[in-house]
Amino acid sequence: MRSAIALLIVGLVATSSMAGCFGEEKKAVEDVSAEEEVWPAYSVVAPIDTGINVYHDHFRTNDTYPQWLLDGLGVNKICNLTFNGTYEERFSADQETCWNNLTTTDVVYFPGTKIIGTSPDGDSGTLILDDPSDGHGTAVTGSVLNANPDAVIFFVEGFSDNAVLAAANTPFVDILTTSFGPIGSVPIPGIEDATRVAVVENDKIHTGAADNTPSPAVQDPTAGPPWSIGVSGYAEEDDDQKETMSGSYPDVAADWTQYLPNHQDIDGYHTTSGTSFATPRTAGLLSKVIMWLRAEFNDTESGARDGFLVNGSAKISNDQIRDALNLSGWYPSFTTWDPTSGTTPMSPIAPCTQVGWGVVNESNVMPIYAHLNNSATMPDRPTDVVLCMQANQEIREAYWT
Repeated sequence: MRSAIALLIVGLVATSSMAGCFGEEKKAVEDVSAEEEVWPAYSVVAPIDTGINVYHDHFRTNDTYPQWLLDGLGVNKICNLTFNGTYEERFSADQETCWNNLTTTDVVYFPGTKIIGTSPDGDSGTLILDDPSDGHGTAVTGSVLNANPDAVIFFVEGFSDNAVLAAANTPFVDILTTSFGPIGSVPIPGIEDATRVAVVENDKIHTGAADNTPSPAVQDPTAGPPWSIGVSGYAEEDDDQKETMSGSYPDVAADWTQYLPNHQDIDGYHTTSGTSFATPRTAGLLSKVIMWLRAEFNDTESGARDGFLVNGSAKISNDQIRDALNLSGWYPSFTTWDPTSGTTPMSPIAPCTQVGWGVVNESNVMPIYAHLNNSATMPDRPTDVVLCMQANQEIREAYWT
């Protein structure tokens, strides 16, 4: 999936100059906000990808986002969707009142869903909505919500610096996740300048997909920059080994194969694989940790404030969350490898060069949370692992800074 999108991007670059709802405006948004009440702790994840199928049941909710949250995410328009009939009937019913009226400056709230969306590049057939030929963004966002069903989604359609910056510069966003880049992790400029703004300047977290090849991730513009969390693939449903067709020497490896929503359907799902989905799943797991910590420490807001993603009775930064993620990683045993599975066996020597700090899945969430709230501190990683990953970071810093 990541490579297919990369091909499109490479084609667009090659043909360029080689340089890297209806219109109720702000006042109308106020009419759909929930009554002012205590809103539970929350976290905002921004998938940046192809469009999203806002009609799918996977994205539905009975909650209505409060006005202050809409304001913090820059919402200036609403689309009251049709939720009866087939996908085609719903889309057709909403064309005149929603889809035909969107512009690149709109940040749209879709009541009845968990989605706030925007399309700053404006180069798709129907802004925000997934196109008929591609459901990548729908599946990516579905993966976030599989990991954290309570995440607020700030969805950005696009593959550019401009698209990344739309999330990077939105104060209420906590985590950005991107699953596109050059095929084979070819060392060409990508979105690294924009993800640097998100993480280094604005103190957010960025998860970036390594390539769907065994290429090293360190030079990949999505997974390689030292401020990004590069994610490779773990064959969790086969034999608990490295997925061969995923980047090597990343930060972590996550679930390669997942069951995700269809893009022109209202309730259908499909099984699909790739770092494209391992990466947003990691973002969703981290957002769950952030949400739990905010609930514990009475933090009622989102985004980094004064450098801290958790800013209540305790203060926790993106660096602390990343350190806890690294401590939580684990290496599957070589003994579970099935030679017929098509996976790469976990080397007993320097497995860090295969899956970085190790595997991250649901089992990591509670240890990370307990470490960050100081209720159960995780032990230091073995010296050989630390040295291996220090070398990884030094290579990336030398390359990207």
